[in-house]
Amino acid sequence: MLVQEFADGVRRVYAEAFSMPPWNEGEAQAAQYVERLAHDVARPGFTAALAVEGDHVLGFATGWTTGAAFPSVRCYPQVSAALGADLTAAWLCGGREVDELAVAGAAQGRGIGAALLDAVTADAPDGRCWLLTSVRAEPTLSFYRRLGWTQATHPAPGGAGHAAFLGPRHPARTTASLAL
Repeated sequence: MLVQEFADGVRRVYAEAFSMPPWNEGEAQAAQYVERLAHDVARPGFTAALAVEGDHVLGFATGWTTGAAFPSVRCYPQVSAALGADLTAAWLCGGREVDELAVAGAAQGRGIGAALLDAVTADAPDGRCWLLTSVRAEPTLSFYRRLGWTQATHPAPGGAGHAAFLGPRHPARTTASLAL
């Protein structure tokens, strides 16, 4: 199984990518992610992409189809409240949700992140792909914007929280950009 074969590399890249602010995650969270990933492969529409050089993992991306019942854990309620129930259902439910994207620091700037993101979203139904990220992660926000992703939610007061981005082929991205 691919997950087990590259689990140590995925854990290493996750720990490196998410160790700095605003995430501040460490080895324990990276190990938890790899453990969760072993279960995520069973989610409807699960897809993953892995960038390797030899047997060294350079980066990875994962995604799945967001269910008709929008999740009510972690930061999902914040996003649903920002969009409202109707837009959440229309724009996000049934679309390809990018769960994680991470590239090792030494491999950044080589187009790997863009290629991984494209690999997990290329076949999104009707181009409907989306993701969440911290509004305090300026380099990450800039990266998504450069690739044509559109921010669909406003940051919380004080710049805390998460923002939803719609992919470059998402049919609602022009509508979302007008709302901001």
